[in-house]
Amino acid sequence: MSSSHAGPQIPGDPASAAADAVRLRALRRMRGLALGLLVFAAAVYLATLGADGVWGFVNAGAEASMVGAMADWFAVTALFRHPLGLPIPHTALIPRRKDELGRGLEEFVGENFLQEGIIRERIAAVRVSERVAAWLDDPAHARRVVEEVAEVAAVALGKVRDRHVRSLVEEALVPRFREEPIAPLLGDLLAEAMRDDLHHGLVDLMLEELHGWLVDNPDTVTEVIGERAPWWAPPSVNDRISGRIHLELVRWVADIRDQPRHRARAALDAMLRQLAEDLRSDPDTRARTERLKERLLDQPQVIATAIALWDSLRRALVGSLHDPQGAVRLRLLEEISAFADRLGRDEALRARLDGLASDAVVFVVDRYGHEITGVITSTIERWDGREAARRIELHVGRDLQFIRINGTIVGGLVGVVIHAVSLAVG
Repeated sequence: MSSSHAGPQIPGDPASAAADAVRLRALRRMRGLALGLLVFAAAVYLATLGADGVWGFVNAGAEASMVGAMADWFAVTALFRHPLGLPIPHTALIPRRKDELGRGLEEFVGENFLQEGIIRERIAAVRVSERVAAWLDDPAHARRVVEEVAEVAAVALGKVRDRHVRSLVEEALVPRFREEPIAPLLGDLLAEAMRDDLHHGLVDLMLEELHGWLVDNPDTVTEVIGERAPWWAPPSVNDRISGRIHLELVRWVADIRDQPRHRARAALDAMLRQLAEDLRSDPDTRARTERLKERLLDQPQVIATAIALWDSLRRALVGSLHDPQGAVRLRLLEEISAFADRLGRDEALRARLDGLASDAVVFVVDRYGHEITGVITSTIERWDGREAARRIELHVGRDLQFIRINGTIVGGLVGVVIHAVSLAVG
């Protein structure tokens, strides 16, 4: 028996409305089929009423089919509304108990789908890292990733204004630098540089530049030396002495530059090692270093320099990100391609990444799983009872009509069996 209800209402969203319209047509077709079988069984029953023999079996089957169809119609209809509009107890279950059903569905999802073992098993079966490697192995996909990353990075860099950098420097970096003792840090850094001979490159550069300057500026050197000469010395003597000193300076600097084991280099190394030790342990050296740090931080030019450095870096990065052949994009593409190749070959790496993915999902579920499943309950609680019944019927009502169809067919078969048993016993 078909309900007189007009059918589930279709939500206003166009995409959802189109999908719901298809579901509604399918539901109506199945309702019509179930009703047609009931009408057919009723017609057969009336046509064979009082008949004997084979037609008696047909009549018994038709009678049982009607009973089965009516019973299952009642059961299906009682889920969504009162059958025939009669307030029969334990009917219209979904409109009356939607909140309990929502909470039950929430618990069911949480207990059966958001468990750690299930999540890890599912992620392992999906093979996330293997799929990522295969997807990134396509050059078109790799370029797409680079384009998206470059676009997002360029937009993000463009959102950072000078006032943000100034605020960061003034309110975060400078106070932190004031609080943090810098002498031990400089001492450790200098000691590590000495241990790895990193300072030799800087010394070589300084000697090369100093030698070039001395060669290119003899007049300046002799003038400076001449200013220190006694007033009574003849100018010609001063010039010869100054020239000789300049020549010896050039030779001395060249010797230091060309001889890695020069005594001056050894003396400089010893001085730097002592400075590193003093920065870490000597109170006077540490105090002087901290005072120098405070004077530098008090200079307004520190903030201006930080902003200028950031602005230059940002312009360079944004320009390279916008250029398809820029260094940043090419480097990103190279790194992504190399990562995809390694990920495809390295099973241990894939296992680690899949494990990290599982850990991340498990963490999110453990921390926010209740809020995730709570969406089910909160959404259903906001629905009107009848609206909830309409929406649920729209999605599952078509399949439920098979209960009515099966009830009609199975009922008829059972009726024939019962009629046969009755004749055999009688």
